[in-house]
Amino acid sequence: MIYDLFIIGGGVNGCGIARDASGRGLKVFLAEQGDLASGTSSASTKLIHGGLRYLEHYEFRLVREALIEREVLLKAAPHIIWPLRFVLPYHNGLRPWPILRMGLFLYDHLGGRKILPPTRGVNLRTDVTGQPLKEQYVRGYEYSDCWVEDSRLVVLNARDAQAKGAVIRTRTRCIAARRVQDQWEMTLETTDGHVETVCARALINSAGPWVSEVLGAVVGRNDPDKIRMVKGSHLVVGKLYDHDRCYIFQNADGRICFAIPYEREFTLIGTTDEDHKGDPGKPHISEAESAYLLKAVSEYFRKPVTQEMVRWSYSGIRPLYDDGASKAQEATRDYVLKLDHPEGGAPLLSVFGGKITTFRRLSEHALEKMQPFFPQMGKPWTHDAALPGGDFRYDEVEQHIAALSRKYPFLDPVSVRRLFRAYGTDAERLLGDARSAEDMGQSFGPLSEREIDWLRDKEWARSSEDVLWRRSKLGLHTTREQQEALRTYMASVNAVENLKRVGG
Repeated sequence: MIYDLFIIGGGVNGCGIARDASGRGLKVFLAEQGDLASGTSSASTKLIHGGLRYLEHYEFRLVREALIEREVLLKAAPHIIWPLRFVLPYHNGLRPWPILRMGLFLYDHLGGRKILPPTRGVNLRTDVTGQPLKEQYVRGYEYSDCWVEDSRLVVLNARDAQAKGAVIRTRTRCIAARRVQDQWEMTLETTDGHVETVCARALINSAGPWVSEVLGAVVGRNDPDKIRMVKGSHLVVGKLYDHDRCYIFQNADGRICFAIPYEREFTLIGTTDEDHKGDPGKPHISEAESAYLLKAVSEYFRKPVTQEMVRWSYSGIRPLYDDGASKAQEATRDYVLKLDHPEGGAPLLSVFGGKITTFRRLSEHALEKMQPFFPQMGKPWTHDAALPGGDFRYDEVEQHIAALSRKYPFLDPVSVRRLFRAYGTDAERLLGDARSAEDMGQSFGPLSEREIDWLRDKEWARSSEDVLWRRSKLGLHTTREQQEALRTYMASVNAVENLKRVGG
């Protein structure tokens, strides 16, 4: 079989393109060397946002596109995306007050906001959001953006792509790609050593931090386009305050830092911008980054945030197009699509940069580049299409949670909310005919055997890390014993599956 598109990379851009293309009638094969969202796409600040600070770098097109996408994505996946309110405290010596007001005015109006509430002034002496802050912060602004469960967004795109006919192959590395006449011939290798060949009419290189490596080592180009790898690191600490608002803090060096309520019991702090050298697959927060983040938020909070309060940390690599910016935080976050189409040869499209917020528009633009090679391709369709589990109105979340709780009264309220926030209307399909905790199978703390089987069967989860740190963040809510029991369970199920495959 010859596919239309072969996509390298199972991050948000690769899965977004696969979903869009499959929905337009193209035959798609996507190969991911690890797990879905195992790189950059699971290591973001978890925001669907316009990027307030990008206005300072005059990236108006990017900000406008991202602001519009906030509400498009909120309507497409209201179970994993929801509104947030950010408080921006003001103090003298940083960005002037009139500039902040102008920036927030643009932020409110540049994207045609309809759902999210507008910016408002905040008296931090009387508002609940001022209570955790130092006394010198007396006024600020509150504005809107959205939260996203980033790695789940990737999986939902992959599920929708598969439902529309795409082949999604995880733990499969493309080790060679060569033009053979008017098509591409890919050599694939799985983690268990199986090698196969797949042919396609076009190749899309959406390998994130490995995009240049794919162009060189896999495709064989001598002069691959370069990316600028910028590391962004985050800390998770115990809950710093009780209200539901987030903070965006201005730092003395011109950068900004977020403090966001996280997983009920924690606060997420991030992010950094630091050039990264070396293996893009193994980024770690440095002592300097950790110290920077702790110092930045401690400038604002009454109670200092210290290293002893850190419960978890993570880092990701932003594969930005190298535009020659002098500072990592000034490098463009916009995406760049580079088409390579020699006379008579099959097309190659490489994806550089991008933000999780704009993945859907990036996918549309990528397929615009492919349109001349596939005139039979259907029209854009994702603007008004729900992702799996998101087929309900964004303002009906609480009604659905209440209905789920009534149908499955043996589940505690925290579990019901978590399940609906993860799976949306698919939560009922997952729970099925369960009428008691025993019906859910073996227990691994907040996880049940039934949920794990869903993640294996429907969401490509194969390891405990896939389950605990990408399909969920339940690694923060499980004991070492529970995690070890899950590893043992996953290993045994994988072993049985491998025996069946070999025997078949």
